[in-house]
Parts: sequence; structure tokens; C-alpha cells
Amino acid sequence: MKIVVIDYGLGNLGSIMNMLKKIGAEGTISSEVLDIEGAEKLILPGVGNFDQGMRNLSTLGLLPILEEKVIRKKTSILGICLGMQLFARKSEEGNSRGLEWIDAEVVRFKFDERERHIKIPHMGWNLVNICQKNSLFEEMHPESRFYFVHSYHVVCKNEGDILTKTFHGYEFASAVRKENIYGAQFHPEKSHKFGMKLLRNFVEFC
Repeated sequence: MKIVVIDYGLGNLGSIMNMLKKIGAEGTISSEVLDIEGAEKLILPGVGNFDQGMRNLSTLGLLPILEEKVIRKKTSILGICLGMQLFARKSEEGNSRGLEWIDAEVVRFKFDERERHIKIPHMGWNLVNICQKNSLFEEMHPESRFYFVHSYHVVCKNEGDILTKTFHGYEFASAVRKENIYGAQFHPEKSHKFGMKLLRNFVEFC
């Protein structure tokens, strides 16, 4: 199976490749249209700023091929952290339009005066609570823990698009899915056995 990890200048590409190797999957890091065109599965990682992410995808000329593969050809894609946020319509972090694949907005964590002790960014290990049965979380332990580093999170208009929720001051969507589009706010490539299981599920079942 040809898995392409999209290189648009933002993301833990090496860590993702190492994790794919551990589960026996072959991956390629690429920003080439032809590689993405031939991919059977796509991974869009991301660490950084929303506007920069959209700008980089546009500058590399990847927006048309991603729209073709994901929306028209229904190729499965996994967005990680910023990669997942780019699936939304827009973000409080910037002015750019997102990919608009999921009816959602990206907002910054907001806490009132009584909750000022809660840290932003949300960083470290946390539980994900599975909201609906899905192949991405197939046979996943009900108290799976994943590694997070983020100050912004996705707010979905449709509750049915939310796969998991996590608590950090309040509940937020920590994984989403719409048809062939999957997103994880956490970093499976940094989440040891739970991350390995999730990536294996994505490769084998999604």
C-alpha cells in the first residue's frame, strides 16, 4: 500500500515515518503532485500556524490535487494536530480559509477567571473518550491516552463528525471523521502503543 505523508514544511515527518515502519507499513514523504496522485492513503501532519499551513499548501500547488484525491476520489486521509485543524472552514488563529472539508471552526482555549490555573497550550498525555464506534479506534482500550500539544481546538457544527472528546478545562473534540476524512488533534507518532494502534487501524481499516 502506498502511503504518502505530505511534506508542506510543517510537521513531525520523521516521527511519523518511524511509527509507520514499526507497524510494518511503507510510507513516503513527499510534496510532489504525482506522488500524492498515486497514493492509496494520505497523512497530513502539522505543527504551527493555521495561515502558514494553508499558505504552504497553496504555494506548493497542492490544493487542487488534495481536493481531487480526498473529495472526488474519496482517498482516506488522516490529519494530525494542525493537519486536522486545516480540514475546518476557518480558525481564530488567522484569516485564511481552511480546506472546508468539515463543517467546523478552530478556536483558542478560553477559560474564565476561576480557571486561570489551566495551562495553555494543552500539553502532555490525556485520555480520549470514544463517542462512536469507528474503524480508526477499532479494539482501542477504552482509556487510551495520547500526547497533545495545542492551544487551539476544533468545534464541529455536526456532533456526528466527532469521534472522540477530551477534557482540558472543558470537553473538546479530539478526533473527527467525515466519510474518508479522519483527524486527530493529538500526536499518534508520539503516543507509543496507543499511537501505533491508531495508525495501524488507519492503514488497515480506514
